[in-house]
Amino acid sequence: MARQFSQETPDSVLDAADQRLTRRAVLGATIGNILEFYDFGTYGFFAIQIGQAFFPASDPFASLMLSLATFGAGFVTRPIGAIVLGSYSDRAGRRPAMTASFAMMSAAILLLAVTPSYETIGIAAPLLVIFARLVQGFALGGEVGPTTAYLMEAAPSEGRGLAVSFQPASQQIAATAGALVGEILSLTMTSEALNAYGWRIALLLGAATLPFGLWLRSTLPETLHRPETPALVIQPVGRSPAARRIISLGFVILASCTIITYVTGYMTTYALNTLHVSAPLAFGTTLVSNTVGIAAALLGGWLADRAGRRHIMIWPQVTALLMTYPVFLWIAESRSALALLGGLGALTLIGTIPYSAFYVSMAEGLPKNIRGRAFATIYAFAIAIFGGTAQPVVTWLIHLTGSALAPAWYMLVAGAAGLFAMLMMPETAPLKFRARRTSKSPS
Repeated sequence: MARQFSQETPDSVLDAADQRLTRRAVLGATIGNILEFYDFGTYGFFAIQIGQAFFPASDPFASLMLSLATFGAGFVTRPIGAIVLGSYSDRAGRRPAMTASFAMMSAAILLLAVTPSYETIGIAAPLLVIFARLVQGFALGGEVGPTTAYLMEAAPSEGRGLAVSFQPASQQIAATAGALVGEILSLTMTSEALNAYGWRIALLLGAATLPFGLWLRSTLPETLHRPETPALVIQPVGRSPAARRIISLGFVILASCTIITYVTGYMTTYALNTLHVSAPLAFGTTLVSNTVGIAAALLGGWLADRAGRRHIMIWPQVTALLMTYPVFLWIAESRSALALLGGLGALTLIGTIPYSAFYVSMAEGLPKNIRGRAFATIYAFAIAIFGGTAQPVVTWLIHLTGSALAPAWYMLVAGAAGLFAMLMMPETAPLKFRARRTSKSPS
């Protein structure tokens, strides 16, 4: 099997300049990610209100489904953005690809925030919203691959896990920020005001920070041609069986992660529409689970640097599978703040840890010349197929069965598929390769 070996650079070469690059890379990539995912995900938090504004219908269920379908429209163009911007990052560099993605997201979020309602401009309103979501999807499709590659390439080998964990952590930060804004607006505004224009305030708050993020991204140093430091991982050639295996397993794991993430992100709508709890508690549920998810994502990366990638993927995933049904049963039966905040928070804590280890494992396992495009494309297709459909599927399952446990069934199937793929992923942690080489060297 054809393989390519990257040159090693001794640890002593990692000086203060390398550490500054890592910190700057984490800051630039993370802030950009936060703003992009905040803008993209805030739509999901206000799906009910946006449905009423742009998709009025006599049946509230129909209005919600139309709104969620438009949320899903943002996933249609993600594979296209992944291929275009991911390829651009492998050819021209990570920085210009990340900057282009951010600029497109900026334009789309402003359009979405200022589009008049259906009552004001008729059919043009939902058409403009769908167009804005398609542009957002294209931009976000080209975001994850280049930024994940950038974070890994900017970090020293012993800190890759923690550096790359800022990718999923930044997504959790964005979701937390969206939930926090929703919580504040629901506490300070009447229901009528929240439905009429409160969701626009949430979108405009994200748009207000976009110039800073665009400037920050445009000033980042490039890492595409920077030597791996040190690259102890034996990387497969792009079209080799090893590369295809990593790509296939990565798709399954990302599909699993996507379903679980978007079902968890649906908890605000689920709590309001299915459990019929108060709006502050509904937004608080997502706020708590996402806050916990930030810590869990960083913990997962930190542990992956110390215990290896596979252990940190597999065992927390097993634990999360065992927890899922009991937690949702508790939530559905009690509908209490303790169950929603504590139960879902604990499940998020355990269930988020494996995916930071996976992110760095996937990035390390891909050759550098296809890393941005391959990661972005796999991620985007998994998101487009399973992320865009997760919330409508759960809504439909609840409507069909009348059971508040429907989200747990979907999460269990997804989690089991992810665990199966994790068991077959190769170990890519540099510390494992160092330990193997040391054990095989003559005494």
